Amino acid sequence: MDYRIEHDSMGEMRVPADALWGAQTQRSLENFKIGVGTETMPAEIIHAFGILKKAAALANHALVPARMTEKKLSALIAACDEVKAGALDAHFPLVVFQTGSGTQSNMNANEVIAARGNAILGEKVLHPNDDVNMSQSSNDTFPTAMHIAAVLAIEDRLIPAAEDLIRTLLRLEEENRGIVKSGRTHLQDATPIAFSQEISGWRSSLERDTELLKRALPALYELALGGTAVGTGLNAPEGFSERVAAEVASLTGKPFVSAKNKFHALTSKDELVFAHGAMKALACDMMKIANDVRWLASGPRCGLSEITIPENEPGSSIMPGKVNPTQCEAVTMVAVQVMANDVAVGMAASQGNFELNVFMPVCIYNFLQSARLLADAIRSFNDNCAVGIKANKEKMHENLHNSLMLATALNPFIGYENAAKTVKLAHAEGISLREACIRLGFLSAEKFDEIFCPEKMANEF
Repeated sequence: MDYRIEHDSMGEMRVPADALWGAQTQRSLENFKIGVGTETMPAEIIHAFGILKKAAALANHALVPARMTEKKLSALIAACDEVKAGALDAHFPLVVFQTGSGTQSNMNANEVIAARGNAILGEKVLHPNDDVNMSQSSNDTFPTAMHIAAVLAIEDRLIPAAEDLIRTLLRLEEENRGIVKSGRTHLQDATPIAFSQEISGWRSSLERDTELLKRALPALYELALGGTAVGTGLNAPEGFSERVAAEVASLTGKPFVSAKNKFHALTSKDELVFAHGAMKALACDMMKIANDVRWLASGPRCGLSEITIPENEPGSSIMPGKVNPTQCEAVTMVAVQVMANDVAVGMAASQGNFELNVFMPVCIYNFLQSARLLADAIRSFNDNCAVGIKANKEKMHENLHNSLMLATALNPFIGYENAAKTVKLAHAEGISLREACIRLGFLSAEKFDEIFCPEKMANEF
């Protein structure tokens, strides 16, 4: 491999000749060989750096044009656009488990943007620290990148996936109106429920989860940029905070604003904890929905078999013809991962010392993994399972009319204790509720038939 010599404040470093990064990135590569090639800085953070560095350059040009000249600005913008688009991802090799402030990833961005900008210009004009990092510190850029990446992941990826599944469930509600089945509580038979009502519970859960995610966004719109090293704004021109936040908002189309208190913005990650809590809530509901679906589809002959779901692939290497609820299993595994990530996000957020949180890379790594996996799992579940759910009307009718919990409808006429006696006799002798009730002398055959209508017990309107 060919190398070139780069230098930083600590001296010279050999860097691969074809790499855009410089000495500080190389030092990090050599000092932190932890999860190399696997646990690398998320691409969403890299792309967010492209956005914030462009916004900073635009703000600096407006406020200090003598330092951020037109020439430098044009080169910076061109390089930042490539970073934002993912064209330079290969030049961001650093791992998550580096310095807790993300300093080395900030410098990775500074070095790559400077090198690429200089290559575009055909001359060395941009300096990583003096120009790309102008009016900034790693301590305010990394938390800003975290918020930008979090907002884009939730608003542009996760919420749309959830809303697609909500639309599918709304369709299924309409298609299944009038179908009444046995309800279940504690995994035991319960009183009747319309299948559309059961689906509406799933749908409403997801609607509430998306509402909670949207409530988490305003706090994430606040950016630390402009706080520089400890929140005081040292070395940033007056008005930089507001100007750079406005530029980020313009570039993303999201209502980003400057954080009111930069001392809080640098050291606290409470906004990410709150937002991830909303993601965990969504994961919990997806776990429940996926479990309901696979229980209802269990069988095909020895389970509940009240619904059918798409058969996407063979389910066994030894049992011919077996098909498994694989989409449900994938969703539930992702849900477990999100719940586990919530612990990491919360613990990382608790590790702020004095003026800075120093667990930021691991915090955002887990946060973005949750958003990414959850969005993908929901979309996969919707496209490959939910859209193809069909009610097995015959099995639902059979289970409904075989349920002893239909005796609940008798309570107003014969009382709870007599209804319980009816259930016990029917269960013990394997007879119908009708036969047991008549045999015990609680109701005549005519009266029983008059008051006993399982389909009306669901109160579906």
